[in-house]
Amino acid sequence: MSILLLTGGKLYTPKSEGIKDVLIANGRILSIKSRIPGDMLAFLGEDKVKVVDVKGYMVIPGFVDQHVHINGAGGEGGPQYRTPPIQLSELTRVGITSVVGLLGTDGITRSLRDLLMKARQLEEEGISTWIYTGSYQVPSPTLTGSILSDIMLIDKVIGVKIALSDHRSSHPSVEMLKKIASEARVGGILSGKAGVVHVHMGEEKAGLKPILEAIENTDIPIEQFTPTHLNRSEELLNQAIEFGRAGGYVDVTTCVSPEYGFKKAVKPSEAVRILMKNGVPTERITMSSDGNGSLPIFNDRGELVKIGRAPVSSLYREFKDLVKREGISLEYAVKIVSTNIAKHLKLHTKGELRPGKDADMLVLDEETLEIKYVIAKGEIVVEEGKPVKYGTFENKLGMS
Repeated sequence: MSILLLTGGKLYTPKSEGIKDVLIANGRILSIKSRIPGDMLAFLGEDKVKVVDVKGYMVIPGFVDQHVHINGAGGEGGPQYRTPPIQLSELTRVGITSVVGLLGTDGITRSLRDLLMKARQLEEEGISTWIYTGSYQVPSPTLTGSILSDIMLIDKVIGVKIALSDHRSSHPSVEMLKKIASEARVGGILSGKAGVVHVHMGEEKAGLKPILEAIENTDIPIEQFTPTHLNRSEELLNQAIEFGRAGGYVDVTTCVSPEYGFKKAVKPSEAVRILMKNGVPTERITMSSDGNGSLPIFNDRGELVKIGRAPVSSLYREFKDLVKREGISLEYAVKIVSTNIAKHLKLHTKGELRPGKDADMLVLDEETLEIKYVIAKGEIVVEEGKPVKYGTFENKLGMS
């Protein structure tokens, strides 16, 4: 039995709970108390318990990133711009302990089969993984022949990804969008999963209008959709405010930022503050990285002028900016990068630190928010800010 005891840390579940000890066994949180009693440790076998003193630090849930191109993406501009598969320590070193993988623009040479197996690889190496079926293209590529059966029959498939209001999308009709959402919803209902429609949003003027038209005069709930990249422009962010006020989840992308060449974009942490200020419930706001995808910049004629690789580290940087730059409470910031996502995606053992939940957590310096430890599935994978566990084909520098 693998047993770990964190002592004396300031616990956020995400709610602030004060100074607590956290006892972890076999990947789950066994107990949280002001002080774990000695008789409990004796019963477990004190010689088997690894004790980590985290006094002066904060303990929070691990990040849940719902949008990462784990098996690579890109290709805009030609084959030389295809990004490679991500490695384990790239995720863990920045606090990501749960990830949802997906395809991007290329649903032809990028395979859902490869994506599924990459997710299984990362799972076996030490973090929790899921995927979306589909890609930018409609009809959606699938593993079993339909969105419905993919969600029902494949454990790791929790929804479908599509693209809207983008020159690279298939521009599906509203009726087609209704069909996709209905398939995903039924698949979710029958399998006990979220069955979400994860929507890449582009810069076209229609914005969120197709989604709003799809749910109008139907019983498809607005929560069935997860539009992302909503800080791509002020216009799209304004639509996101109305979408969030109406009960929808709004996802801000940490790699869609002026820092990475998106001149029209709103800085992600600032976008969150704007959403909150304009009445979007904090529980409906999420952040994801779009990590390991390409960062193509197009001119007004749709021509590629620049391309880069999206860093998953942007999620951690914007999390810090939520607290340090925008003055958002740590509790709310944790919800935005972890708890809210887990709740929406029905990842029931993620996003909170309570007995019975998965032992995915970060230990942060209280002043700087620097990562000291990352624990995934009850195992220390980052210690004193450095990875101590690597993927199968990584070396100790964290490189493939």
